[in-house]
Amino acid sequence: MTGITLTFVNANVHSVHLPDGAHVGNLKRIGPIWKFKAIGYDAAGEVLPGGGPFTDQHNSPCSASNAAELSAKLGLPP
Repeated sequence: MTGITLTFVNANVHSVHLPDGAHVGNLKRIGPIWKFKAIGYDAAGEVLPGGGPFTDQHNSPCSASNAAELSAKLGLPP
């Protein structure tokens, strides 16, 4: 699996996607800190906040909205 991509939502939010396009979370600016917010989906397609394949990294801080930094925090190649 290669690194993630960030899609601009607004000045304080970027959606986080795997190379296959799967949405796995959001990168949100909260004050001066960017935090990864994990998202998963149940069998019916309902959103599971804090869920999904990166539950253990939910709320991980980042210094910026940077795909390479977040990929490293998620244990993925850049």
